[in-house]
Amino acid sequence: MDPRRRAFVPRLSRRGGRLLLAAPFALIAAVTVVDVLVPPDVHLGPFLIAAPAVTASFAGPRMTAFVGAVAVFAQSAVAVARTNLTDLNHTYQIVALVLISIIATFFAYLRERDESRVTRLRSIAHAAQSVVLRPLPRRAGPLHIASVYLAAEEEAQMGGDLYAAARTADGTRLLIGDARGKGLDAISEASLVLGAFRVTARREQELPELVVHLEAGVGSAEETENGAPTGSGGDGTAEGTEEAFVTALVLDIPDHEPVVRLVNCGHPPPLLLREGRVTALDAANASPPLGLADVLAPDVKVETFPFGVGDVLLLYTDGVVEARDASRAFYPLEERLTAWAGDDPPTLLGRLRADLQAYAGGHLGDDAALVAVERLAARPAPEPEP
Repeated sequence: MDPRRRAFVPRLSRRGGRLLLAAPFALIAAVTVVDVLVPPDVHLGPFLIAAPAVTASFAGPRMTAFVGAVAVFAQSAVAVARTNLTDLNHTYQIVALVLISIIATFFAYLRERDESRVTRLRSIAHAAQSVVLRPLPRRAGPLHIASVYLAAEEEAQMGGDLYAAARTADGTRLLIGDARGKGLDAISEASLVLGAFRVTARREQELPELVVHLEAGVGSAEETENGAPTGSGGDGTAEGTEEAFVTALVLDIPDHEPVVRLVNCGHPPPLLLREGRVTALDAANASPPLGLADVLAPDVKVETFPFGVGDVLLLYTDGVVEARDASRAFYPLEERLTAWAGDDPPTLLGRLRADLQAYAGGHLGDDAALVAVERLAARPAPEPEP
């Protein structure tokens, strides 16, 4: 469609605009007819101002100007029908209507310009999401994986929550985390952790070494932000900035062992769904969140839990369990999962997502990320050719 006609059709069609567009014209017609029929001392012309004013709230500047022109023509027709165009009362009404139409057209232009900017920003955010928070693979060795990301901000594509997966020579490594705060700072922290994980997760190293690399990524970001001499305090920390950290869960799931190895860095424990029961895999020796190593001097410990064929592991961020209903009660995640313990990962997350949004009234107080992992029967190795 010709861009010059966008103000007339596309926006209106998106909002059921044919009926909406009929409203100002119906108003103009009604006011014109009634104004001609009422006694001479009654003037309804000022009501015509509402037509361009209302149009500016949903249409573009071209349509607003057109409605204003129609309203001016209608007011002129009323003047001719009742007296004449030089009548002082009608002249003032026409001048006022012209001025209001010009102002309404200008505001319609500003609104359309701002909407175009928002549209561009959304497309940029969507492109950034596809680069930073890449979709998880549906299959990774013997694992069936599904993921869901729910942003608390309606216009946001992503926030500080993160997840990633990487294949190694003999298994799959998973990461889920939550950067402190919201907005661009949280997204920046999340992108740094994701980048460090993607670079190092495929290397042949133990989980503690991987966690050290992730910690270094967050730490280097803090040094960059706090290292500027301007506005820094005596300890080198920038004034007005807060300590950055990321809670994280790093998992290693071998292909041929019915176990899951994990390091919990201050993150909510994963939930194991097995035979209709839900069990929290609480780490006995949890590490501090990434970014707090200098403060808490962590000793990274790897925990091992059974994870066999048919088991489902649910990873999540605190935006899930901190969601509240109208009575301010927290979302009962483990209780809800019991009814869906036999579902595969996509079905499980689909039901959990719908239930969570309904529980919170359609608005979450924080970003929420969910990853479900099911261990399937290992595929038999191909027989060697004779």
